[in-house]
Amino acid sequence: MSWSVPLTEIEIPDGDVEAVLDTLRSEWLTMGPRTAELEEAFAEHAGSPHAVAVSSGTAALHLACVAAGIGPGDEVIVPAMTFCATAHAARYAGAETVFCDSVAPNDPNLDPDDVADRISPRTKAVIAVHLCGYPARIDRLRELCDERDLVLIEDCGEGDGGSIDSGRMAGTVGDAGSFSFFSKTQLGVGEGGILVTGDAGFAERVRSLRSHAMTSVTWDRHRGHAETYDVTDLGFNYRIDEMRATLALRRLQRLTESVAAMREIAGRYRDLLDDVDGVELCFAPEAVEPSANFAFPVLLPDAKTRDAVRERLHDNGVQTTFYPALSRLTEYRSAAGADSVPRAEEYSDRHCCLPIFPTLTPERQRLVVDELRAALLQ
Repeated sequence: MSWSVPLTEIEIPDGDVEAVLDTLRSEWLTMGPRTAELEEAFAEHAGSPHAVAVSSGTAALHLACVAAGIGPGDEVIVPAMTFCATAHAARYAGAETVFCDSVAPNDPNLDPDDVADRISPRTKAVIAVHLCGYPARIDRLRELCDERDLVLIEDCGEGDGGSIDSGRMAGTVGDAGSFSFFSKTQLGVGEGGILVTGDAGFAERVRSLRSHAMTSVTWDRHRGHAETYDVTDLGFNYRIDEMRATLALRRLQRLTESVAAMREIAGRYRDLLDDVDGVELCFAPEAVEPSANFAFPVLLPDAKTRDAVRERLHDNGVQTTFYPALSRLTEYRSAAGADSVPRAEEYSDRHCCLPIFPTLTPERQRLVVDELRAALLQ
């Protein structure tokens, strides 16, 4: 399909290509000096003492659960409205997931009051997601987790560059924050991820577990820092390669500029859509400024209208998407319980995400809105 306006556009400048080629020419291809440089730069960017680069955002979530001691017999509260990796990570660690409802259909982040109601004696942790890049009520969740002695993990797969009410970066209020380098994300390089934490012991465990829990890695032995290794735990192969670390580092240098552009585009969408009948905006206007603006969702009257509008937009070259609630997925449907997360499911049924990316011009943005207006009138 050739889109007039795709959901996203990924730009890879010549400088990024050359940097990756230089990495290939170095003949050191996995978890070496560029990975270390990325970790140092990302920790500084996030304002976190520790950052550990891994093979994916899902790997970061899984390692956060393992390092937090989550295991069989535990429950982990996760948003019903999120990508499946959030819930999968807790289950990889052996725990059961408990779905939390959204604040409202037009505010699909998890509801701290509903979190509080779902805490049981078996609850070990809460995973909070900054959905579409809009920060969850993480300060309130931090207070709640501290009161109940629970681990708080932030899923920032869509939230890199966002900030919290307290002024901190998304990902740094919880015990750990996981970030994704998947193509659509703010630091998209294809695959990859990174975990931040303020706890040195937590970071060290994650660092060990990402590479089979070996006491030294190949880069250590190459530099003469170790001759052999021991294996001290049941670890994983969650290593990141040097090419992706290089590309992520290059993108990190432009992240502030990219997030600022996305913020401007989101604000422009709100202005353009203000008088479009049948469209309800999500999140509050003041939420745009601290958001990473990963996606721009709008609510349409119902699922039937949403599906028809998307089809008309696609016929006219405008790509959109939507995300199902976890309770609607076959793997999780039986665990969700009937009508247990109605606000999340209403958002899932009604929302439509419009194109948004840093290079989206005002002209192409107006085309999206004009096509949406026309589709609603048909």
